[in-house]
Amino acid sequence: MTILPIRTYGDPVLNQATQPVENIDGKLAALAEAMIETMYRAPGVGLAANQVGIQKRLFVYDAGEGPFVVVNPEIVESDGEWTFEEGCLSVPGLSWEITRPNAVHLKGFDLDGNEIDLEVDEYEGRVFQHEMDHLNGILLVERLDDDQRRAAKRALRKVRLSNEMVDDGLHLLLGE
Repeated sequence: MTILPIRTYGDPVLNQATQPVENIDGKLAALAEAMIETMYRAPGVGLAANQVGIQKRLFVYDAGEGPFVVVNPEIVESDGEWTFEEGCLSVPGLSWEITRPNAVHLKGFDLDGNEIDLEVDEYEGRVFQHEMDHLNGILLVERLDDDQRRAAKRALRKVRLSNEMVDDGLHLLLGE
């Protein structure tokens, strides 16, 4: 079982667009398996490759029907509007009401190189859009209005400071 470290807010890799996958092979399958294990352990319902420091266009998800992998995904069409509370593994402990299209048409490939062509709505559509944002270097906090973004950044600074104090305390206890 391989659990990968999830990059969090402030890590520059999260603000960079990913590159297309050129080879679907055993290495990619092993990465996808590790990402699925990491997603479940977090726990989450989706995880993009750049959230674990890999700058490739790949995401994994489980919207309730088992884990799936999408390679080189592309949303080709969207429709409607749906507001729903959304969180992010890279912005731990925080969530916001986010408005996105209700339905999306996604194309990509599976780990066998077969084309995927899905039309989904509501929750599954939201998961796809959220992971696509990651692959395009867009974090959830960028979907917030100015006041929400300022409040989110304050909360994230508090979380980071709290984590640093815990780390410092552990070092003192361990005599490091």
